[in-house]
Amino acid sequence: MTDLGRRIAHHRERLGLSIEQLADRAELSSGYVRFLEEQPGSPTSDTLSQLAGALETTVDELLGGSAEKPPGRGPAMAHPSVETLDTDRCLRLIAPGGIGRVAFTGPNGPTVLPVNYKLHEGAVVFRTAHGGPMDKDLRTGLEGVDIKIGFEVDSIDEARHEGWSVMIQGPAHHVSEEELPKVIECGVTPWAGGPRELYIRIVPHQITGHRVHGL
Repeated sequence: MTDLGRRIAHHRERLGLSIEQLADRAELSSGYVRFLEEQPGSPTSDTLSQLAGALETTVDELLGGSAEKPPGRGPAMAHPSVETLDTDRCLRLIAPGGIGRVAFTGPNGPTVLPVNYKLHEGAVVFRTAHGGPMDKDLRTGLEGVDIKIGFEVDSIDEARHEGWSVMIQGPAHHVSEEELPKVIECGVTPWAGGPRELYIRIVPHQITGHRVHGL
């Protein structure tokens, strides 16, 4: 599968579309869409525009032109509005797992680090390295006392100029050897790879979220 094919498949799955449904949206044959996902191809600019429109994204995004740029560079939608999300909606949005950001106060001041996370039994679980900043800086030295931190997940829809953000606050608990077998079941893997065998669990004490969309 090529980079273009992976991006087409990613956006198709993001929208919950089958290959046939995407082909119908883009006014292309399903065989050709399948070919572009699985094999190297040279689609025309018109074909890329049709696919981008059907996938609710941009040609630049499909071609990887935005890979090295931060999201949300385009203009805001006309007359945007902010919707406050309730707890259940926030949890549904972040339930699939993915990449979030952990925020805490380190020895040099505020620190924000990206982590790959999963939800497990109502808690956020991620992995980090023993001896790293989230190991040393998130310990109180007191048995049963955890440091309260922030955890944020967001999603930006470049094509629609919309997005949402969910913030969780709660204690960062270093998973003990006794707790580890059960927590491992969630299957979280570290985004950065490497020997990151320390599991940290955040039990939400406060959950807030907002969505920005057009009227």
